[in-house]
Amino acid sequence: MDFTSTAAVFHNARQPLTLESFPIPQLAPGEALVRIRCATICGSDLHTIAGRRSGPTPCILGHEMVGDLVAANNLPLPIGTRVTWSMVWSCRDCALCRLGLPSQCERRFKFGHHALGQGQDLSGAYAQHCHLPAGTAIFPVPANVPDEVAAPANCATATVAAVLRHAGDLHGQSVIVMGAGTLGLTACAMARDAGAAQVVALDPDPIRLARTADFGASIAEPTPADLALDFAGTPEAAEQALGLLRPGGHLILAGAVFPSRPMSLSGEHMVRRMLRITGVYNYRPEDLGRALEFLAATSYPFASLIGGRFPLTAINSAIAYAEKERPPRVAIYPL
Repeated sequence: MDFTSTAAVFHNARQPLTLESFPIPQLAPGEALVRIRCATICGSDLHTIAGRRSGPTPCILGHEMVGDLVAANNLPLPIGTRVTWSMVWSCRDCALCRLGLPSQCERRFKFGHHALGQGQDLSGAYAQHCHLPAGTAIFPVPANVPDEVAAPANCATATVAAVLRHAGDLHGQSVIVMGAGTLGLTACAMARDAGAAQVVALDPDPIRLARTADFGASIAEPTPADLALDFAGTPEAAEQALGLLRPGGHLILAGAVFPSRPMSLSGEHMVRRMLRITGVYNYRPEDLGRALEFLAATSYPFASLIGGRFPLTAINSAIAYAEKERPPRVAIYPL
């Protein structure tokens, strides 16, 4: 094994990432090292790189990744296993973890969101390797799930699985999905798979909207819905979704992960129509397991969401392409 790993380092917003070398760490008990096969660029990283949201600097960005286990210290998985893992490490013991909120863990650690120089430097996807601390929730990737489909599983797919867990039984339900990016398309497919009678997606971009038909959505005007899922993240989308719910309807917010104006909300409207709002941020490890099961069984064309493919050495070109062309995902290959 090489004793160094190359990674693309984010230093400041609106500046190019730089390729730098890092030593391969000695593994403590329970730790693992993964050689990254494929990473994908999440929209949240584009927001950070462009300065639309804050992030630690310097750091190795990227949290959507899949790779091969190349070293492990006292773990049950065999070397060579293709794996992904929860993007949020949690202690599983603090008060918030015991409440079932591992994404809010008092000692949480997020891959791709960790400043260099504090230990665990190789923690981002835009690198050749990722160092997994003890206690990371690691999952083997089903053999029939391609790398490009598996890479976003520990972000987009698992988050949608968490959203639908909060939604409850969808059989016979009508669902509105706000936003037709990777999260929204995944939600259309997973909601139909969960038994929703109708899924209607809304997005101002006609190209993105047209793609939703391939993922189980109806191209139709929305009627009052039982459930609305917001992945657009804008207050305008959330406000529109609230207005489209039937009495007793449920709005789940999962896309608002960047600064925006406050959402406008009428208490009287909420009370008289007996509406509910739930916020969902990230997921539990079991949601990632469910996401992988879904991807292994589905026939929806998730591989088609990759709009560009770049080597790690061309990371800045990949970022520029993602910003300009706005495909659902762009893939990075470190090897």
